[in-house]
Amino acid sequence: MTDMEKLLAALAEVRDDVDFADEGALVDDGLIDSFDLTQIIAALDEAFDIHIITGDIEPENFNNVQSMLELVHRYQGK
Repeated sequence: MTDMEKLLAALAEVRDDVDFADEGALVDDGLIDSFDLTQIIAALDEAFDIHIITGDIEPENFNNVQSMLELVHRYQGK
């Protein structure tokens, strides 16, 4: 399973009604709210064995799957 597949699977567990793969402005368009964001962060922490710090909880890091994957990779040192 690729990191993108793993990310999409984790996101689907949080909100299966959002098409994370095709949306480009999840936060900006209000498709996910602060509660969803909290759950997404926890899901990413668990799925990728990372710990996202408060300073990285910015809309631009969670607006689309590519940004989330880049954030995960930064924490993994990739």
